[in-house]
Amino acid sequence: MNYNKLIKLKDNFDLIIIGGGILGTSLSYFLSFLNKSKKIAVIEQEHSVAHHTSGRNTGKVHAPYLYNPEKKKLFANAAFHGYEMWKEYSKLQNLPFKQDGVIEVAVDEKGIKVLEKYLKWGKQNGLEEKDIELINNEELKKIEPEIKCEAALYAHRDGSTDYSILTNSIMKDSKKNGIDFLFKKKITQIKKIKDKWEITINGNNKIFTNFLINASGGQAIDIAHNMNTAENLTDVHFRGEYWKTPEKYHKLTKTSVYSVPEFPDYPFLDPHWIVRVDGSCEIGPNAVPVFSPYGYDTAENIKEFIPKILEMLGSGARKTIFDKQFQELAFSEIQSSMSKSVMVKRVKKFLPKINPKEITVKGTAGIRSSVIDENGKFVPDVILLEKNSSFHILNYNSPGATGALPFSAHVINELHKKGLFENEDMEAQCGPWKFNEIIEKLEK
Repeated sequence: MNYNKLIKLKDNFDLIIIGGGILGTSLSYFLSFLNKSKKIAVIEQEHSVAHHTSGRNTGKVHAPYLYNPEKKKLFANAAFHGYEMWKEYSKLQNLPFKQDGVIEVAVDEKGIKVLEKYLKWGKQNGLEEKDIELINNEELKKIEPEIKCEAALYAHRDGSTDYSILTNSIMKDSKKNGIDFLFKKKITQIKKIKDKWEITINGNNKIFTNFLINASGGQAIDIAHNMNTAENLTDVHFRGEYWKTPEKYHKLTKTSVYSVPEFPDYPFLDPHWIVRVDGSCEIGPNAVPVFSPYGYDTAENIKEFIPKILEMLGSGARKTIFDKQFQELAFSEIQSSMSKSVMVKRVKKFLPKINPKEITVKGTAGIRSSVIDENGKFVPDVILLEKNSSFHILNYNSPGATGALPFSAHVINELHKKGLFENEDMEAQCGPWKFNEIIEKLEK
């Protein structure tokens, strides 16, 4: 009996993308233009795209000055071109996008040295003199009189948007071109049956695919492990919390303000002053360790506590959780979660005018998942793994939203070069861009 003939046509796909975040949806967007003959679906466990990290961030379209051009060249390049692509797409679709810049401040001499490094990196990553400049505190006071610091890096080529709105828009474009989006489909098992992947969803329904792309964000490591891939890696999750400021503070600065992170090797970033695309302002995020990629509340964290601890103790992460500096930093972040004043105090270092007593409303929390290798080190870059008719995108963090469009094009082009997608029209017009021209810019 022919196994393939037993599979119903409606349950059989050429390609499944797991994850309806900004990355998975961007992949579907380009594939919808490149090959209209393939049957492609995106599986998402929530009721909409961008439900988690993609829609729970600051909405910043980052200038690539934070990224080492040697160690993070692909991410930096994607962020550089992603800025122009989101700007162009937003204008075409009449979606929110504002070029409002960002200021990174140093409060001491050590921080100034870091800003000098960032300036060098930014220029190596494609930013021009008009895009980024290092200014002293007197020059800054003429632009932003409320900011207190020793020096600042002003990135003019930086913007604000709403990534939830953008992701929903590219989903609609993908659907128009024939991509299926399968919502409220929680994956419970994935296994290889002959030449196909059998995916069990919601406990008993099964769908099948010839090829699978794992772009599931906070669950990407779990999906990879389910498929016997990346077994030397694990992940830890950090909930980033925000506090909204009252309207009286909305004109305090014209731009968002970041400070040089004290511990750049850890995912504990000092909270920022964020000016959103709608003009509202927030303070955050912190980085509180949690036990689930969906650990927004106590109940979810209690449920996942024992399984996650056992997983971490059986991997390289055990070296991290027993590291004294990590424990001290994690405790500091937990304090900032328990006490609003602790978080606000960190921002008052460079914006002394804000008063913690006037900040009373919590913002939307988001969760970032960071991969740890077998040596207990945080992996600084994205991880791309191809294995057995599957492709896994792991550790896809900031500036992931900024670079999602060009990065997705890069992934598809790499798979095409390996002969996995043979019939694509690589010169196809994909919305406002020709696909091959995106690749040419990325590979310069």
